[in-house]
Amino acid sequence: MNTPVSFAPMLYIPGGIKELDFYTTAFDAELLRKWTNDDGSIHAAELSIQGTLFFVHEENNGKMLKSPGRHAGTTVNIGLFVPDVDAALTKALAAGARLIAEAQDYDYGYRQAEIADPFGHIWTIQKRI
Repeated sequence: MNTPVSFAPMLYIPGGIKELDFYTTAFDAELLRKWTNDDGSIHAAELSIQGTLFFVHEENNGKMLKSPGRHAGTTVNIGLFVPDVDAALTKALAAGARLIAEAQDYDYGYRQAEIADPFGHIWTIQKRI
């Protein structure tokens, strides 16, 4: 039997973070599982947005895996397809996202907006038009 290929990003956050409310509020993500440290901070978490998995993990110095703030930015942009870009953008901003680019239609057939989440990860909220 062929196993389908899937892609599940792992987003790194600084140590000491105790809540991932941004993702559940902004993107209606479902928190599936989480593992905490002795102080209650999040070590790792498994979340889903409409059935698509992604993970959040505290920084790992041994593997040199750092949150975007440690790099003065990130090299990754996460594309999130939604039915209504403007509504999703409004919801993300209300949940604490920082606006990078307003929603607009592009000649390549997408409506897109760009935000940074509270941990510095960049998201392109988009819809094919």
